[in-house]
Amino acid sequence: MAALKAGTRFKSAVCATQVMVIAAPEGDLELSCGGSPLLDVTADAAGGEIDADHKNGTQIGKRYVNEAGDLELLCTKPGEGSLALGGTPLVLKEAKALPSSD
Repeated sequence: MAALKAGTRFKSAVCATQVMVIAAPEGDLELSCGGSPLLDVTADAAGGEIDADHKNGTQIGKRYVNEAGDLELLCTKPGEGSLALGGTPLVLKEAKALPSSD
């Protein structure tokens, strides 16, 4: 997969998931969903089965990040497959705690 830029959209080849890149590190990255590489949003869906190890699903409106925190994807359409970078699952980004208003 080519280098990622903020605003680029991708879709899963094996489920309904669609994501938009919010932030990405430099270099080529191997993004996948459901165990299959992500496709450009305008590409024809490849079809196939979701890998059982990558079937945790995605949630619309949620942001997914890698452990380093330098890759962030926004889910624009949910699906059954889970997102991964180089085979390592992405996790839901936690909301920042608001300061108390004493």
